[in-house]
Amino acid sequence: MKVREMVWWWWIYIAVAVQASIKGEDYVTYDGRSLIINGQRKLLFSGSIHYPRSTPQMWSSLIGKAKEGGVDVIQTYVFWNLHEPQPGQYDFSGRYDLVKFIKEIQAQGLYACLRIGPFIESEWTYGGFPFWLHDVPGIVYRTDNEPFKFYMQNFTTKIVNLMKSEGLYASQGGPIILSQIENEYQNVEAAFHEKGPIYVKWAAKMGVELETGVPWVMCKQTDAPDPVINTCNGMRCGETFGGPNSPNKPSMWTENWTSFYQVYGGEPYIRSAEDIAFHVALFIAKKGSYINYYMYHGGTNFGRTTSAYVITSYYDQAPLDEYGLLRQPKWGHLKELHIMIKNCSTPLLQGVQSNFSIGPLQQAYVFKEGTGACVAFLVNNDATKNVTVQFQNNSFELLPKSIGILPDCQNMVFNTAKVSTKPNKRITTLTKMFNEVDMWKEFKEDIPNFLDTSLPSNSLLEHMNTTQDKSDYLWYTFSFQPNSTCPQPVLHVESLGHVVHAYINTIFIEAGHGSHDTKGFSMDIPITLIDGINNVSILSVMVGLPDSGAFLESRYAGLTKVTIQCSESYIYDFTNYTWGYQIGLEGEKLQVFKEQSLEEVEWSEIDDSTNKSLTWYKTTFDAPIGDEPIALNMSSMQKGAVWVNEQSIGRYWVSFLTSKGNPSQTLYAKIVGTMCLAHSSTLLEIY
Repeated sequence: MKVREMVWWWWIYIAVAVQASIKGEDYVTYDGRSLIINGQRKLLFSGSIHYPRSTPQMWSSLIGKAKEGGVDVIQTYVFWNLHEPQPGQYDFSGRYDLVKFIKEIQAQGLYACLRIGPFIESEWTYGGFPFWLHDVPGIVYRTDNEPFKFYMQNFTTKIVNLMKSEGLYASQGGPIILSQIENEYQNVEAAFHEKGPIYVKWAAKMGVELETGVPWVMCKQTDAPDPVINTCNGMRCGETFGGPNSPNKPSMWTENWTSFYQVYGGEPYIRSAEDIAFHVALFIAKKGSYINYYMYHGGTNFGRTTSAYVITSYYDQAPLDEYGLLRQPKWGHLKELHIMIKNCSTPLLQGVQSNFSIGPLQQAYVFKEGTGACVAFLVNNDATKNVTVQFQNNSFELLPKSIGILPDCQNMVFNTAKVSTKPNKRITTLTKMFNEVDMWKEFKEDIPNFLDTSLPSNSLLEHMNTTQDKSDYLWYTFSFQPNSTCPQPVLHVESLGHVVHAYINTIFIEAGHGSHDTKGFSMDIPITLIDGINNVSILSVMVGLPDSGAFLESRYAGLTKVTIQCSESYIYDFTNYTWGYQIGLEGEKLQVFKEQSLEEVEWSEIDDSTNKSLTWYKTTFDAPIGDEPIALNMSSMQKGAVWVNEQSIGRYWVSFLTSKGNPSQTLYAKIVGTMCLAHSSTLLEIY
């Protein structure tokens, strides 16, 4: 009897101990229907908010507005180049404080999806890779290459261990329910031949073996190895997704593009609330259970973080705009859709689905549960007209290209094309003018000649490898003495960079540029030469590094050919010649945008001379009272970069007009919070 009592109490003790150890923890698994959290299937709406594209002061508000809009999960990439700027040197401060961001998600009762990558693309410079990877001997990115796999595994492990140390995985009681390894790899997999599939299997295995306790996903990767879930990216995954590669995996949409990124020279892409809602409802009707809006808030590409030709503002047309303000009717219409679908979650996740035709371009998707619960999606694919359909002995009118939702299979209470939320408009109020000459000081860049440079070469050097991404700017210089047979010289320049400024004997001659869709460009410039030695200085400029495609480590940028043509039959070819190089601008080296450096630079009054192609300007101003976002209207400028209180708020390029004759962006920055005094430094390149 005593022995039995001892065994009984020992069993109770163990049971209590186990229950205590898992209190507050969420066990995340999945089946062929959905993610399963603590034994319950979940239908989840997610929104992408990238922590470095906003400020820590904004995070709470952004996450709160997403939650109010019916979002359950905040999804973010992890930005390798920010966190490991040099091998083994890590930075998680300020806007890079990933732990603080995830904890803010947790504090507001939401889940998190951590897309580690560490290749992310994301219109982010170099696809998120730190440029020092380029110099690792023998490296080939994103393939079965030992040097690359070493550094990729090292960073992935660093992030996973950081999250574990803070208890942030759901298996530890944290908010992270999903992780992502790699990113849209199938787009480039074929380029690596037999090594591509080997790398996919390695990446999946490496992630799973880190034992996060939550599932891993691979987006746009139909061959994602078990147990990794393959997911869809795009605007219309209800139409384009082939489905999970296993009946035991749920149907998930990791990027539903609410708009599209914008490039210099490009107009904004406006995607309607109706179109987004249609494709969300269609994906749910086809047994989808996780939808992420990319982006829910796009934010700002501060500093030099954009990829090639991408503007500083990111996904401003998202449900929360660049400043974190509601963009209506998109935010409100999606909120109503989320409420409707969540109210039907039980039959959607537990019921049996059937589908059948109810017209030439009409389809019904029906979910019935054993308890009698029923929900129906009536789809009208005809974009030209209203259609009346018959369903369960009732008539229903469907708007063009719409889906009607019947939460009880009897009454249609929501139609994706019927928007009740009123549209709003972002209004800006002028608070300060900087139109007086005496408000500004200037610092002009000296134009370097060949003898001023310290980096010689007998050929044209590749731009990115030479600058190591320390600056957008690289000077190419040479000197020569023409013979007497060059009466009408023409300087010919070919470049695979983004912008070129040409100078002859320190005098600005002309500038040219390419575009996002036209990678290379050339210039033919009539010039005047002097007797004796002539100095040619050509400034090559990058507006972000490439972010996608195979063999990123082998890309070429910068000048590819330089000649001076004296006649049809006589050309000086300087492609293989003695060149001198200078990395960056003098103002960058002096850090004229920092307060402690302002007095170390000889600033002067504004000069009205025409030779202003490279000039720094500075001013100070009292910030408006309050905590509303503040933007700088740069419409009077042309191209350059802006710093406020030592923080780079990004590049501007107002002179690059769209086909409609408009700048792609004129308002820059979102300075949140009260400032007593701000100082602004602006670099101006003139075209």
